[in-house]
Amino acid sequence: MSIQKNKKKIINDPVLGFINIQSDLVFDLLEHPWIQRLRRIKQLGLSFLVYPGANHTRFEHTLGAVHLMRQAIAALRVKGHVITDEEAEAVVIAILLHDIGHGPFSHVLENSLVDINHEDLSAILIRSLNQQFDGKLSMALEIFENRYPKKFLHQMVSGQLDMDRLDYLGRDSFFTGVAEGVVGIDRIIKMLEIHDDQLVVESKGVYSIEKFLIARRLMYWQVYLHKTVLAADAQLINLLRRARVLVRGGVNLHATPSFKVFLENSLTLNDFIENREINGLGVLEHFMMLDDTDILSAVKVWQLHPDFILSFLAKGLIDRKLFTARILEAPMSQRDLKSMKREVAQKYGITLKDADFLMVYREVSNSAYSALTGNIMILDKQDNLRDIRQASDINLSVLTKMVRKFFISYPKELVFN
Repeated sequence: MSIQKNKKKIINDPVLGFINIQSDLVFDLLEHPWIQRLRRIKQLGLSFLVYPGANHTRFEHTLGAVHLMRQAIAALRVKGHVITDEEAEAVVIAILLHDIGHGPFSHVLENSLVDINHEDLSAILIRSLNQQFDGKLSMALEIFENRYPKKFLHQMVSGQLDMDRLDYLGRDSFFTGVAEGVVGIDRIIKMLEIHDDQLVVESKGVYSIEKFLIARRLMYWQVYLHKTVLAADAQLINLLRRARVLVRGGVNLHATPSFKVFLENSLTLNDFIENREINGLGVLEHFMMLDDTDILSAVKVWQLHPDFILSFLAKGLIDRKLFTARILEAPMSQRDLKSMKREVAQKYGITLKDADFLMVYREVSNSAYSALTGNIMILDKQDNLRDIRQASDINLSVLTKMVRKFFISYPKELVFN
């Protein structure tokens, strides 16, 4: 006689408290190896090199987003909006799977080994899971891709006030210790409303939204775009770029089999869509074998490699000998950049071309509130809608302005004015 496995679980989360898993399908998805892989991918990449507590993972964030989604559904239902049980489960699954396409150290792989954004990869992976689960994820996929008739459901997954943002702001603030990121998540969720199939906010929630936008701006410049975090990311990206150059030049580098596939091949979106087979496995399967441990194990070995640039960058990451990082308000001239590159080449006895691996210069930008990803609309008691910029009684221009700065990073042994 078989015993039905209990799939109703309670998980204790340090940020949100007790999280209930009440759906068999959601439980089965959480048990899937592709979701369990998120336990081995840090939410904030290399930010732990600046904020030692920032070791939380994409898995924890995913659970938090699921919890907040269920709270949002309950809040909207109390206000009389019809969300069927099937729709509720589907939108929970959509937020559960929203980060499944992330590679090692979250965004780093997107910039170095795979020229594909994680949202596109997530959509491809959800389609694959839908086949594995006999079409049970079809509605979740429609919501994720904004093809489902009730558009507000997609906004709860990907929008200005989606459950992804609400969780990661509070969670990242908690684990980094940056108190400026704390937002009133519960109040924002209770203030959500639906008007003309659009997710909006009741007028009495204006102040909570102002705090949310301010917190978002502060977290970007204090955490996500912190100059030392940018320097660490740049070192890892250049290390992976160097590894690719060596591997494609015939050098045999230590790497796990799936990691080696991405070092050896330039893979396109079509390769993922078609799940092109390489060395007996599809590209999707190779990608889902990758996590932070693949990269770190390789970097530890690469410290001892005879290639100076590879070992120099690897040692710097392992021993936290990070590059000097500077944030500039104005762009540098090409003449100054070339002069700096010559000094890097002379200092280490390398070519100007190879000096590119030891110096990084790029623009960094952020806008806490951009209409490109939709507006935050405030609903007053007369059922009139106004953008938060008009509804607020403070000047939000600093939050809507796209702030552009310039980042330069180079080895600490070099001193430039």
